[in-house]
Amino acid sequence: MGHSITEDIAEIRELLKTREHVSGALADALKKARRRLPRRIYNQAMLLAKAEPLMQHPKLRLTLDEPALRKSAGEVSGYLKSVDLADRRKGRALTILGSMAFSVLAVVVLMVAVMRWRGLI
Repeated sequence: MGHSITEDIAEIRELLKTREHVSGALADALKKARRRLPRRIYNQAMLLAKAEPLMQHPKLRLTLDEPALRKSAGEVSGYLKSVDLADRRKGRALTILGSMAFSVLAVVVLMVAVMRWRGLI
């Protein structure tokens, strides 16, 4: 990585916008995407979000652990790049179809139970 942590954070913000459809400051975007991110990735990204304001201050910037932040940025961007949007859409569609099928099945079972209880079957 030949670029700065600030550029890594900007890249992560852009990946969050394209892959997770959340925008804004890094901390705000992460809060919106929290349930779609694995806990480890979320925690690594929150480390970056907490470090972001300190990056602007010359003396406070020296207190940051740059190798750890670079590692966190690499993990988060690697995960976000690996997200398959088509697979996520298929999964969401299958979840909806599965819940609809379960609902129809439950209604049919209840109808049969009521008909049997009333002696119609």
